[in-house]
Amino acid sequence: MPTRRGSIRLFRIAGLNVYLHWSWFVVALFAVAARRGIYASPAFNVLEYLALFLIVLLHECGHALACRSVGGRADEIVLWPLGGVAYVQPPLRPGPTLWSIVAGPLVNVVIAGVLFAYGSFIGLPLGELPAQPSDSALFIQAVWYLNFGLLVFNLLPVYPLDGGQILQSLLWFILGRARSLMAASLLGFLGVAYFFYVAWVRGNAWLGIVALFILATCWQGFLNARHLVRAGRGPRRPGAMCPGCQTAPPVGQWWTCSACGRPFDVFAGEAVCPNCGTRFTGARCLNCGETHPMSEWHVSNPPLRDARSD
Repeated sequence: MPTRRGSIRLFRIAGLNVYLHWSWFVVALFAVAARRGIYASPAFNVLEYLALFLIVLLHECGHALACRSVGGRADEIVLWPLGGVAYVQPPLRPGPTLWSIVAGPLVNVVIAGVLFAYGSFIGLPLGELPAQPSDSALFIQAVWYLNFGLLVFNLLPVYPLDGGQILQSLLWFILGRARSLMAASLLGFLGVAYFFYVAWVRGNAWLGIVALFILATCWQGFLNARHLVRAGRGPRRPGAMCPGCQTAPPVGQWWTCSACGRPFDVFAGEAVCPNCGTRFTGARCLNCGETHPMSEWHVSNPPLRDARSD
């Protein structure tokens, strides 16, 4: 996933810091050159790519603002050649997560409606062009198809595309967090195989790059799901309980030290990493995802639990 590393901070809007990765400029040059000759004026080639930039930005803003509306955290967006990423942390419940994901494609639906209404108003039905279309008519048509194509592609049920994450959120209601993530990532592998096949048949290198990105993210999702499933099956630690979701933490090395990167049990050894000696003042709940001070985890005379939770 793109990060602020190698990115330029563009501006701040609605409390969101927007960054642009350096590779965006390189791809922009190739994209503009590939569309050369479509318009009479080369300026429209640049405007077309800037319109794509705006569509992706609005899409990611939809994710971020929806996440905030349900009490989550979202303060950063990174744009790069493969699209954009809104770093959102909705409450780890299926409802808020579903809304945070759905809001992005809904923005594209609104954009499509606005473009369609504008085209009808000026007498340019989308999908139809006059015999000698002007640059502005070609531009409106191109932007509409760009937005519609992004909407359709994003809604494919392939994790981590929006469609795959929507599927995972819906399955979460039935299967729980860990197993829904497992199912979505496994289905994502099938989607990756199809993308690689299409890329090979059509000789589309760009689709192959997208498939590689999706494959890497699916694999990470699969590993996270397996981690959560294993943690949920194990015994629970007596004497500790998450202040938020009231779930006892699992016994075992399910946490990773941020200093040395090795797994350890944050509730054993007074929250000190046995590998590097780093002391932690708080612990993240594997069930709800919230981090709380160590002092808030302790309860008096707790029952010994072997509860299983996703």
